[in-house]
Amino acid sequence: MATEQKAQHLIAQRQDGVLSLTLNQPDKLNALSDPMIAGLLEELGRAAHDSEVRCVVLSGAGRGFCSGGDVSRMRDRNEGSLAVEQTVEQRMAGLRRAEEVSLMLHELPKPTIAAINGAAAGAGLSIALACDLRIAADSARLITAFARVGFSGDFGGTWLMTRLVGPARAKEFYFFADPIEANQALALGLVNRVVPAASLMAETGALAKRIAAGRAIAYGYMKANINAAITADFRTLLDREAFGQTLTGRTEDHKDAVKAFLEKRQPTFKGR
Repeated sequence: MATEQKAQHLIAQRQDGVLSLTLNQPDKLNALSDPMIAGLLEELGRAAHDSEVRCVVLSGAGRGFCSGGDVSRMRDRNEGSLAVEQTVEQRMAGLRRAEEVSLMLHELPKPTIAAINGAAAGAGLSIALACDLRIAADSARLITAFARVGFSGDFGGTWLMTRLVGPARAKEFYFFADPIEANQALALGLVNRVVPAASLMAETGALAKRIAAGRAIAYGYMKANINAAITADFRTLLDREAFGQTLTGRTEDHKDAVKAFLEKRQPTFKGR
């Protein structure tokens, strides 16, 4: 039954090197559920070690990307049928396990893309920000939302947003929880591209296929270097670059790409 629930709440499809993960609770704007979180952790964990997966695309079914936490479940947990006495440590441990979704998207040694088709709110926004690239439909709206229900924020959103827009803007968006329209998000650097809603999945799919076509090893080191650049000093980053450049220089992909450049042909990337 648990496996069935995960499959219902998260649709996973693999094609041409792309793992597509679709959050699937459209009647609740894809609010996060325990089966959905479990499915994401399982699929991302498997993708990290699957050489056939070269790119991950995360999207939402229906008219929203992800509305974050299920507010009705919050009410039930606080005062209704789900009310269970838990210690602070137990609640923290459960949340921290779920938050691994953001960490995995951020650290997965493969590019991750969020296709934001509608509202991305609360933890849903945090998860989108954890992806390497964000392609937004022109109808998309980003909302921190936590202040609306008296929460302080989770799933890494404060860390991620601060690094994208700076602390002053991040505080404004978290304090007031006003919607950020797609074009404003583009101007601020919160999303990489804004496209017509009708072509969102087609354009995201085309980008994912470009990534999945090769350079898999190099992409993994590029991602790790750029992630490290957020906090590492210059000397440390130069060491990391030298290490990654040396290792990728020993791959078949690099050697064929050099030959292809000189022979004026397209290289064949095999991920080794």
